[in-house]
Amino acid sequence: MTAPVFVLDPLVVPDRSGGEVVLDGPEGRHAVSVKRLRPGEDVILTDGRGRWTEGVVRAAEGKDRLIVHMTSISEEPEPSPRITVVQALPKGDRGEVAVETMTEVGVDVIVPWQAARCITQWKGDRGLKSLAKWRATAREAGKQSRRVRFPEIADAATTKQVAALLAEADLAAVLHSDFEHGSDPLAGARLPAGGEIVLVVGPEGGVARDELALFEEAGARAYTLGPTVMRTSTAGTAAAALLLGRTGRWS
Repeated sequence: MTAPVFVLDPLVVPDRSGGEVVLDGPEGRHAVSVKRLRPGEDVILTDGRGRWTEGVVRAAEGKDRLIVHMTSISEEPEPSPRITVVQALPKGDRGEVAVETMTEVGVDVIVPWQAARCITQWKGDRGLKSLAKWRATAREAGKQSRRVRFPEIADAATTKQVAALLAEADLAAVLHSDFEHGSDPLAGARLPAGGEIVLVVGPEGGVARDELALFEEAGARAYTLGPTVMRTSTAGTAAAALLLGRTGRWS
């Protein structure tokens, strides 16, 4: 099994040949009291932004302090093409489910979207708390899935801001089954060799007609994912997995 991942930010090697660092606080507590790591076990330390190092546990002190000997720092290159999923706000805890599974498959950016037909509303303190939950979920799912570059959880976007993202994308796709001129299967979409793929996932009630018109004007096309109807909280993960496999990023 791959060594467990812990966040150490900033990630700095004491000297060029490696050295000992201390993992404490919540990360140290998780390593010592939950994972029960002991001397000689391997770990991976990362800042969550692509910098990482392999380490070996030297000692566990108390309930929340791990001493790790780490080697030189490596840098994971930026993924290409980069995949952004614009996720309409689902009901209940389905937003965290969507973030968790999209993180696991390898999505690079997740943009919360307050679509016209969203039942959930992110307003005031509730919106800030919900955004914080999405970001915490992405961090924990990134560690669990052994990523060293965690997905960015952007601030909540308006429909006009989503249209601007689509206008700049190398592939702009909306999961929807009845644009005026029909929809194509996402499995057959022509993918860019690099750049940005932006995928819009609407709410349970679907993307509104005026939203579709704005996205189409920005250069987006409608695509279907398959013969079945998926929940908004699972459609983004399935679509991202399809795209990641086709781009070769899973090869």
